[in-house]
Amino acid sequence: MTTCNPDVERPTVATIARPATVAVIGTGAIGQDLVSKISRSSALTCALVAGRNPESAGLRHAELLGCPTSAGGIEAVLSADRPFDVVFDATSAAAHREHWPRLEPLGSLVVDLTPSKVGAMVVPAVTGLDAGGSRNINLVSCGGQAGVPIARALATAFPVSYLEVVSTVASVVAGRATRLNLDEYVATTGQAVTAFTGVSDVKAILNISPAVPPAPFRTAVHALIPGADLTRVREVVESAAAEVRRFAPGYEILAASVTGDRVMISLHVIACSEVLPPYAGNLDLINSAAIMVAEQHATRLALSEAAL
Repeated sequence: MTTCNPDVERPTVATIARPATVAVIGTGAIGQDLVSKISRSSALTCALVAGRNPESAGLRHAELLGCPTSAGGIEAVLSADRPFDVVFDATSAAAHREHWPRLEPLGSLVVDLTPSKVGAMVVPAVTGLDAGGSRNINLVSCGGQAGVPIARALATAFPVSYLEVVSTVASVVAGRATRLNLDEYVATTGQAVTAFTGVSDVKAILNISPAVPPAPFRTAVHALIPGADLTRVREVVESAAAEVRRFAPGYEILAASVTGDRVMISLHVIACSEVLPPYAGNLDLINSAAIMVAEQHATRLALSEAAL
């Protein structure tokens, strides 16, 4: 099984004079891990962590890391003395749909970690980090970040007629927001698979496993590919996985099989985090993508300021 060090370096971030100021809305497991990752980034500085429960573990965690905190939720972000360079929304799909119209006038880059489908979808291993100038970036879902790179690689190399992405998360890391977002999760993941592969016949499934001890986050990608060659399939998916491992080193292909025209790829993600357990690879994966997007934005801001 893959083991990870949370201090493993991500792709090089340009040295910048002024780290980008960052606000995090949401103090659950995703928010706590984001704060830890921000604290290790030379390109970002945590300027506010906003929740709604003054006694939440997430606010206490942020305070221990020296981040300003508030129990005022989005109101604390909106009432800040100056807009933040980046705002991470780690709440729920329904909440983000309400947040975006209020955040948009601030001019911040908003990185949406919910399956709201409001912003431009970004899967770094497929799209890169640029969302075509959009200031609302949607990271699809954990299953989307895990499955889309493999689905895209297969659809690019072979005549794929059907794709299915099935993710399984441990019940103990499927919090209230995840359970509220189940319908949006499935719909948004399916939409992303179609958008990035061109395959219209797709299905997305999320399983919440009560297994004890909790199993690592797993995703299986099923495809219909006439005449698929197993050796070529393995080459294609390993190349795609290597791109994901550039920012999420716990991403690992477990198996690839071809039975007739049915292709199955199985993978898991081990969390590389100071605060998440190893089996919470789903959260680590989407957060790692979010941090990379924010760091790229910080670099662009620094270059723009240097040119003035």
